[in-house]
Amino acid sequence: MATIRIGLDRLPPAARAAVEEHTGALLRVEETAEGYNSEIAARVTSATGTWHIKGLRTDHPRAWTQRREAAVAPFLTGLAPALRWRVETHGWDLLGFEALGGHHADYAPGSPDLPETAALLRRLGETLCPGIELRHAEQRLERYAAYPDDLRFFAGNHLLHTDLNNTNVLIDDHAPQGDRARLVDWAWATRGAAWLDAGYWVIWLIAAGHAPASAERWATEIPSWHTAPAEGVTAFAAANANVWFEISAADPDPWTLRLATAATTWYEHRRTV
Repeated sequence: MATIRIGLDRLPPAARAAVEEHTGALLRVEETAEGYNSEIAARVTSATGTWHIKGLRTDHPRAWTQRREAAVAPFLTGLAPALRWRVETHGWDLLGFEALGGHHADYAPGSPDLPETAALLRRLGETLCPGIELRHAEQRLERYAAYPDDLRFFAGNHLLHTDLNNTNVLIDDHAPQGDRARLVDWAWATRGAAWLDAGYWVIWLIAAGHAPASAERWATEIPSWHTAPAEGVTAFAAANANVWFEISAADPDPWTLRLATAATTWYEHRRTV
């Protein structure tokens, strides 16, 4: 369920003042529509710079997502925007990230953003998983696996993003080729098998118009994908079909129904290979 978004001007004056201790007086505030976890999401500019701010009340049921993003941020150099500051005051937890330029990735077949996203996932696969508190992939998928024994395929000690929504991938066309993509929104960072992010990407690729075989060919661009046992990939597809069925049943928006269809399409494909 999406979190209700409010404007930065709804912050208590003392909380906004605490933000401006880091930024200076704000000259421009652009509320952003993307993302579903934050009450505050805005790009702000002052005389000293530009930041992307994400915020939640400290008593919000998803307040843990702010803590998770703050904890993992120092380990994401070259993968994600840098966390510049954090403010916890007057009932609010606010994160100030480096503001990135660029556009949301286009996952459609033939898009030039596909090799850039693959390069990003390769870099992520080479990143050591930090010794911080993270949920484990097998825990997150426990309720959705077709068989309890399938959970062994998802376990591992690799850092995963797990939400490969194209709006979470920013592409800067002015950056060097092969290093143009960055991943935002690390609230669902997870510890698990190295190949799982490539699997999550497959679902979003199918939702963007790829046939399952085409989506899996893009997954082969990620070295860790080649470590995945075929039965493990099928088990992962089955679990995610169940995940997205539940999400779309509870919140039947066009995009959740599209992802549910994509996940089911992938699982049906896996059953025939």
